[in-house]
Amino acid sequence: MALAATRTLSTVASVLVVLAAASLAPANKDVDALTALRKGLQDPGNALSSWDPNLVDPCTWIYVACDGDGRAIRLDLGNLKLSGALAPELGQLDRLQFMTLYGNGIQGAIPPELGGLASLTSLDLRGNSISGRIPAALGNLKSLRILRVNNNRLTGPIPRELAGLPNLQVADFSSNDLCGAIPTDGAFANIPRSSFDGNPRLHEGGDYEPNC
Repeated sequence: MALAATRTLSTVASVLVVLAAASLAPANKDVDALTALRKGLQDPGNALSSWDPNLVDPCTWIYVACDGDGRAIRLDLGNLKLSGALAPELGQLDRLQFMTLYGNGIQGAIPPELGGLASLTSLDLRGNSISGRIPAALGNLKSLRILRVNNNRLTGPIPRELAGLPNLQVADFSSNDLCGAIPTDGAFANIPRSSFDGNPRLHEGGDYEPNC
């Protein structure tokens, strides 16, 4: 009888351990993604000094907000004198709603993995030194309402996939080196012309030019 009871308690304890580990796994994934971001950035002002990769979730980290499950839902890194590249691992933050990195010295390309941020409603990358093309994968962000990538060094056309964003209300592509036709259909129907200013190679009218 005692042996059976001991085995039962051992089994229950094992199940509880497994369940606890399963509940922590998503939060740990967020820690891994944000730690990858930090490793790729130069932070001369030590703005991210509280980002301890040994914690089970990022909820005590400055500039990070979480939901009740300990998952990251907001990242506010504007005007912190950060430089370096954006980590592809950011695409793992599947509950993130707001990503703000304006006014820094971010370089390199926008990772196409950001197209996996299904909950994202606002992406603000303005005022950096981001280069390369706007990933067509951003067209997967069906919850996106605000997209600001102005005042960077982006090239290539504005992906036509972005026209299919059903909730897009604000978009700014100004002051880059984008090219091709200014989109006017779908989500772009109510985006003002001024949102495309400062791109000498953009023009009104004509077909989509994937290789402009």
